[in-house]
Parts: sequence; C-alpha cells; structure tokens
Amino acid sequence: MMKYILNRRSFMGRTAVGTGAVIGGGTAIELLSSTRAWAAAEGTDGDILNFALTLEYLEATFYQQGNAANVIVDAREKDIFATIQKDEEAHVTALTETLNKLGVAPVAKPTVTFPSGTFATRASYLKLALVFENTGVGAYLGQAGSITNKDILQAAAGIFGIEARHAALIGVISGAAPEGGIYKGATETAIAKGDVLAAVMPFLGGMPNTGFAPAPQSATNLLPIGLAVGGAAAALVAFRTRGARGERA
Repeated sequence: MMKYILNRRSFMGRTAVGTGAVIGGGTAIELLSSTRAWAAAEGTDGDILNFALTLEYLEATFYQQGNAANVIVDAREKDIFATIQKDEEAHVTALTETLNKLGVAPVAKPTVTFPSGTFATRASYLKLALVFENTGVGAYLGQAGSITNKDILQAAAGIFGIEARHAALIGVISGAAPEGGIYKGATETAIAKGDVLAAVMPFLGGMPNTGFAPAPQSATNLLPIGLAVGGAAAALVAFRTRGARGERA
C-alpha cells in the first residue's frame, strides 16, 4: 500500500503549478483560470465558489498548522502531508483568482481556531485531517448539481477528485478501515451547504464579510466516531455518529 502512496506522490510531483504549489489534475486549475469558464458564469456559481473557498481556507490553515507542529516524523508521511498542504493552498489561489475574474468579491479569510490537542499527536492530527478531507468531498458533491457553468463544474470535479485522493491517502496512513473508515458505501454521499457550514463554524472564530451563517442541520454526519480531541470537534463527533446510525438503519 505504501508503494501506491509513493506512486501517488510521484504523480503529484509532476504537476507543479506556479512557485512550487502542487495540485494533481492541473486541468482543474486551468479551467478555473480560463476566460471560457468565468466569462459565462452566473452569480450562483460565484456563491458556490465562495463557499468552496471558505472550506479551502480552513483546510489550508489546518495543514499549515499541523505540519508546523512536527508530529509527523516519518519522512514519507511528512512529504505526503507537505504536498497535501500545497494542494490546498493551490485551491485557495485558484478559487480566489476565479472569483476576481467573475467580478465577485472573494470571501475574507476566516480566523480559524482548532480544538486544544488537535496537533498534539500524530493520531489526533490524522483523525481531523481525514474529517476535513471527507467533508470537502461531500461538500463539493453537494454543490455539483447547482453549478450552472459546465467548465466551472468540470474544474470543481477536478478538485473534488483530489480531495477524495487526499482522504484515501490519509485513511491508509492512519490505518483506517476501508468501509466505514475511509469511505461509507459504494458511492459518495453529498453534504448540503447548511450542514457543512453548521459543522465547520465552531472552527471559524471570525468570518468577516462572508455572508455565511449556519443553516438548520439535518442528520448528515461529518466527523468519524472516536475523534480524540475536545471542544467543537467532540460535539461534531456526536453529530456524525447520529447520522451514521440513521444511514445504516
């Protein structure tokens, strides 16, 4: 399995963008930056891109802080997590540039606060990393049907695919079971915008000018059972647990 991880790393290493930012699937970034994509986009697509940008800010900040904590000591794992951080930073850049071309103001970068102990150990870092990646996968899928411009849809699908690959890599590294750990079921489950925002809002200490607020929650689950950090994350564990039980009923 580690051979697969290294092969994945080699693939991403061949897709450098700009000054070292790395993203598997450069077509997505190219499409987000192309006139063909942004010129015909509607306001709804801009709203969705701002929603995606909010999540990418959260993920990029998470990996910046997590990698700086140096709780990952294995050289191969450190390399993988450094690459994932660059991917998320590349997503932030691409989404911001696209929104500017659309004439839509990008949301302000939120103040991000993670629960105490998030980066205290390798295990706690890996668990929340898997959470955020799986949440990103569900969030992109949840908005796919609302994107009106097909080029933006294709670009978003490219980022969706990378988030899913991140989740798989982190799941393998952390030793998560395939079914029920890395993924749940034969198809991905979309997560509604309101559920995503309600779940991640506890991590966002301030969101100036975003216009986003938590919507009523459904039974959708966002965090895996057993996340060993407290505060906001612990509350979200129960949120995910309820949803998981409902899906299996």
